[in-house]
Amino acid sequence: MTDGAGRDVRLPEELRALGRRLDRPEADEAYEGSAMAERVLQQLVDERAPTPMVLPRGVGERLRALHRWTGLRRRTLAAALCGLLTVLVLTPPVRAAVADWFDFGGVEVRYDPSATPSPGARVPGCPHPVPLAEAGRQAGFAPLVPGALGTPDAVSVTRAPKDRYVVTLCWDERGRTVRLDEYAARLAPEYGKTVASEQAVEWVELTGGTRSALWFPRPHLLRFWMTSADGSRLTRSERTAGPTLLWVHDTFTLRLEGVASKARAREIAESLG
Repeated sequence: MTDGAGRDVRLPEELRALGRRLDRPEADEAYEGSAMAERVLQQLVDERAPTPMVLPRGVGERLRALHRWTGLRRRTLAAALCGLLTVLVLTPPVRAAVADWFDFGGVEVRYDPSATPSPGARVPGCPHPVPLAEAGRQAGFAPLVPGALGTPDAVSVTRAPKDRYVVTLCWDERGRTVRLDEYAARLAPEYGKTVASEQAVEWVELTGGTRSALWFPRPHLLRFWMTSADGSRLTRSERTAGPTLLWVHDTFTLRLEGVASKARAREIAESLG
């Protein structure tokens, strides 16, 4: 049913009814263990999927009616999704649950108020350096070199689980190490970051071949894999990382550390083209 302006007057009541159903304690087995967002989206898909209609061929009026009906369903679905997003943004408990964990380019980012990274951590250099071409041969891809930094002073390759590799490029800038880690973005999370507050992560828009990036302006905990000296054993390690820019470029995830200025880090990322 629509009002004189063509709006669906049943939408508010439908959304309220949907909210009451989602709050039922006796949830379906199919919904057990699902995240709230997944439950809402599944409910919307189940209820808004148009029922197939058999229409005689050549009946233009019925086709036009079907077009109007499907358009109305799309608008209702869009409005319901907007309502869901509003709940996620405005309801603190739900917002906190969503912010507890997310994945960005294979990097697992977690929010933990109890995280206590140590201040003044130094950026590690490139252990066991190899020529740039050799690093590409070992990793199976050509390393990306930002034009704003030029040829790296050192390059290393680290083996990750399941025969995956991370290429690390290092530059020495006035006694400070600038480090760039690169790996295939399609991989499961090999790095993990834990931040102590929601303000410790900022979204940054980039130009060129990249779209979005995450900027970590404060020290945070970084979890990663370490390879033993003989290359036979992998162990999970953790250290404090300083300001870091994380972004996806084409099919790779890149992690830049050692640049304190967000503007400078953004310039380096965008110089990949």
